[in-house]
Amino acid sequence: MTTQSETTLEPVTAAQPVGTPRHHIAIFFGLLVLLLIAPFVLYPVFVMKVLCFALFASALNLLLGFGGLLSFGHAAFFGSASYVAAHAAKVWGLNPEIAILLGVCAAALLGLGIGALAIKRQGIYFAMVTLAFAQMVYFIAVQAPFTGGEDGIQAVPRGSLFGLIDLSSDFTLYFVVLAIVTAALLGIYRIIHSPFGQVLKAIRDNEPRSISLGYKVERYKLAVFVMSASLAGLAGATKAIVFQLSSLTDVYWSMSGEVVLMTLLGGMGTVFGPLVGAAVIVTMESYFAGFGAWVTVIQGVIFVASVMLFREGIVGVIAKWLKKPL
Repeated sequence: MTTQSETTLEPVTAAQPVGTPRHHIAIFFGLLVLLLIAPFVLYPVFVMKVLCFALFASALNLLLGFGGLLSFGHAAFFGSASYVAAHAAKVWGLNPEIAILLGVCAAALLGLGIGALAIKRQGIYFAMVTLAFAQMVYFIAVQAPFTGGEDGIQAVPRGSLFGLIDLSSDFTLYFVVLAIVTAALLGIYRIIHSPFGQVLKAIRDNEPRSISLGYKVERYKLAVFVMSASLAGLAGATKAIVFQLSSLTDVYWSMSGEVVLMTLLGGMGTVFGPLVGAAVIVTMESYFAGFGAWVTVIQGVIFVASVMLFREGIVGVIAKWLKKPL
């Protein structure tokens, strides 16, 4: 005899997709092909900057788009990892992979400390707490002797990867950065589509119900906060090696606002939205640099237009048109 609960479970199980959607595989493959060709067509350093910020925006999107937590202080993790990696490479003379790893560890520890306090608040209060901590990190960066103050840490050596591959060439470094960012983005994709990611979405959509189902909501929030901070740190540390520089710009509050803009412009809660948002913003900053301070005005106009025309973000609107998740 079949019970009512058994009959209701069958169609739900049958409707669930199995494996990675084919269009996602096709998009990943297409992006990889384009990125492999990119350094032969575009300036490698420009593309590396796009990749670093795409990872930074994806890290924030993991927290905001899938965890439902808006952070205005992600520059703290991006910048602190940048400083640690730069200091480790220049002063301690460590290999770039070790320097980047130390930067990620520093961002993760900072994320654990800030997250443990911030997750006790919700909504705008959570956002303001993260902003307050980020400002504290900024003032430490201004005053601390090892950060170089307003001059930052300059002339950071790129060194050799594992002591074997010389990274002084932009072309060689590009493929290393591409490998790092690709692995990180695939990791984010796996997190999003794992049982952990499904719980995050449930908490985002209905936190009281998630609590009633027995999930330790604060643990999940702290876990995704630390993950996001670590990935933001990976982006910042990699950027420090690419540009051989770590400065106050990396930890200033405007950097946090910029990455939020990238996420919203591309499409919050989408897989590929942050990549598109980062590419648009970095391209504007690079090719509109001749306009000086007007760049921010142009960005503002484009952002307002995007919000009015593409409320779900560029990729979000495309996904709505195609009726497929992107």
